[in-house]
Amino acid sequence: MATGDLLRLINQMDQQVPAAVSDALPQIERLAEAMLRTLQAGGRVFYLGAGTSGRLGIVDASEWPPTFGVDPNPAIALIAGGDAAIRKAREFAEDNAEQGWADLQAHRVGVTDIVIGLSASGRTPYVVGALQRCREHQISTGCITCNPGTPLAAASDYPVEVMTGPEFLTGSTRMKCGTAQKLVLNMLSTTVMIRMGHVLDNKMVDMQLANEKLIDRGTRLLMQLMAWDYRRARHILEEYGSVRKVLEAHRKIPSRPR
Repeated sequence: MATGDLLRLINQMDQQVPAAVSDALPQIERLAEAMLRTLQAGGRVFYLGAGTSGRLGIVDASEWPPTFGVDPNPAIALIAGGDAAIRKAREFAEDNAEQGWADLQAHRVGVTDIVIGLSASGRTPYVVGALQRCREHQISTGCITCNPGTPLAAASDYPVEVMTGPEFLTGSTRMKCGTAQKLVLNMLSTTVMIRMGHVLDNKMVDMQLANEKLIDRGTRLLMQLMAWDYRRARHILEEYGSVRKVLEAHRKIPSRPR
């Protein structure tokens, strides 16, 4: 096939993903509410996966601090094979049904936490085994999978099953399944952080000022909210260290309990 034909067909199949996510919205809502209850009670969210699914969990968890200013990060992502597997596939790491639970224990997982298994197939031993052990220890569980009726869903209190159908490249779940998982993770973390009060309207008032781009973004946000010029907004932002603290100091939003 010609390059253009290949691209068009992949694009056509990718357009099926948002509809599949839409069909799973009731399940996504239940998982989001469970995550919210966990965080409000002081617990943590664990993402657990292998391969593409594991990497997507790491991407989502790593964005919580810079985007929402949560410190320490209440989201912990674990991948089969450890950190080395983020860049390079670790063969057979996902086949160890006990290692996922061992990795969770290293972080002292407990009944106040929730563990979310990420597996397109819903059969990955590293993930399924871990959630089964969580169930035995009364730890809340959820999952994001792209197959119906899987062992992973059976081990989950809050399963999310996004039926994306066959891949353009048979078995390559980094494609539609990976896209679906990324969409769901975006929805979960963003919704939960909004409900936790880390957003003002649709503005990231708790973002970390970790680089020049984010300082500039925060400055322009204050220009919009406070009707200041750039120089004044930046000076005050750098003085207080966060958009929220500036707004609290100027009584534009109520101060948060410390």
